[in-house]
Amino acid sequence: MKFKKAILLILLTATTLTGCANQNKAENSSSKSIALITDGSGINDHSFNQSAWEGFKDYGQEYKLNQGRNGYQYFQSKNSGDFSKNIAKAVKTKYQTIFGIGYKLKDDISTAAKRYPNKNFVIIDDVIKNHKNVASVTFRKDEGAYLAGVVAASECKTGRVGFIGGSKSGIINSFSSGFTQGVQDQAKKMHKKITVFHQYVGNFTDTNKAKSIASGMYGKGADIIFHAAGGAGNGLFKEAKFINQARPAKDKVWVIGVDADQSDLGNYFAKGGQEANFVLTSVITGVNVATKDIASQAYQDNFPAGKKLVYGLRSGAVSLLPGQIDPNAWKNAQIAKQKILAGKIKIKN
Repeated sequence: MKFKKAILLILLTATTLTGCANQNKAENSSSKSIALITDGSGINDHSFNQSAWEGFKDYGQEYKLNQGRNGYQYFQSKNSGDFSKNIAKAVKTKYQTIFGIGYKLKDDISTAAKRYPNKNFVIIDDVIKNHKNVASVTFRKDEGAYLAGVVAASECKTGRVGFIGGSKSGIINSFSSGFTQGVQDQAKKMHKKITVFHQYVGNFTDTNKAKSIASGMYGKGADIIFHAAGGAGNGLFKEAKFINQARPAKDKVWVIGVDADQSDLGNYFAKGGQEANFVLTSVITGVNVATKDIASQAYQDNFPAGKKLVYGLRSGAVSLLPGQIDPNAWKNAQIAKQKILAGKIKIKN
């Protein structure tokens, strides 16, 4: 009888210890968990949210964490009214580090940071000051845009290129100024005269207006248009496709994509049925680089609380894809990149 009681006691003790170990493991993994709050676009938006989510998955793979409560997860926002609700859900389900993707979430992230001081918060593409539990992330988008301008000037055959922005802001203006300076600097080197058309949609959703703007620019002779218009930029792709379908592939007009590889949006059939693509290149904003980096710092109990982190060419978070760029134009872009990194080219914003 005493022997049986001893065995039972051992089993109970082992079970208790196992339960405690599992509980501690769950608590530890929960403290490493991360949540992504989208800005109204989905994680397949060919832009910020998709790139951010790629960084989350890379983080999970490196640290052997799964999608779910103790690993990484996203909360889809359909509109701005969902921001605070989704942040609250992420807090309630015990995610420790919560990322707000895009400047639209600035106010809600700021409010949540004050309400939940024991949680880590990250605002992507904006800056929140005076909160010790918030890390702010911005990107040197002007650097990538400058390289796009160098390529546009190198490839331009009509002496006209265009830029379509979403809403006017410091961020979009940095795209515009970087692109324009890149065009002008390279045109000067090549003894060319190139006009840059600029126009803003006024928002990031009106594809019809973006299409109309693109129609006007292409109609004035622009053969390359770069956009930083978010979802509205789809209107540019629609117009380029409409124009190019009626032309031989060799006479196409071009689009330069933004934030993520947008080459799949440029597939079409040229006059005569030939398969072709009109995306010259895309300026990449590596949100995935930032989300993985900050998540990793949090995992190592070194969350950059209260700091502003700037990612650019040097960190690999801003880049230009080779795409369909002519080898000589690509060489010009690489020379410009090295000069930016060496401080020999200063981009004026």
